[in-house]
Amino acid sequence: MAKIKAGDSGSKKDAILKKAATLFRTKGFKASSMRELALKIGVEAPSLYNHIGSKSELLQSICFKVAAEFNSHLQNVEASDSTATSKLERLIRFHIQMMLQSFDEVYVSNHEWKYLEEPHLAGFLQQRKHYEASMLQLVKTGIEKKELKNIHPHVAVLTILSAVRGLEFWQRYKKEIDATLLEDNMVNHLLTGIKK
Repeated sequence: MAKIKAGDSGSKKDAILKKAATLFRTKGFKASSMRELALKIGVEAPSLYNHIGSKSELLQSICFKVAAEFNSHLQNVEASDSTATSKLERLIRFHIQMMLQSFDEVYVSNHEWKYLEEPHLAGFLQQRKHYEASMLQLVKTGIEKKELKNIHPHVAVLTILSAVRGLEFWQRYKKEIDATLLEDNMVNHLLTGIKK
């Protein structure tokens, strides 16, 4: 069997995580095995354990890596001097880009997180709640500053997040549309409904 080839970042662990995300997305976390992952990578199953402790550790790494990317971007957006509408646009664009560029990883963190073991499950859920609360506050600020219509903030956040997650269906069928055009159209559609 071959050696594990390093991923885009140069890390063998990242290469394993990428393949694991694809496997977990297609088969589900519970139905996937380390043996299947090893076959996908082209190595013996025991050699995986030189780089990763367990299947659960893989799931944890995928979920927390995605959460860290979203939270890091959120912090940058919140720290900017932009309007609330501009900040929401940046968040929506980032969600779309993540769905298009890291689809397997985002899909796994959206669907397979429920298999995280404690205390990681609680930590992951806390990060999600914080992210949603921050988006909610952005919408409230936009309403207060008369940038957004007087809408229910929870409905706006739910609609935005649900619409972006809807890209899962687009990814499945790979409709013929340019990624930039898709991003621009979605941002325009989502913000036009709530902007004043």
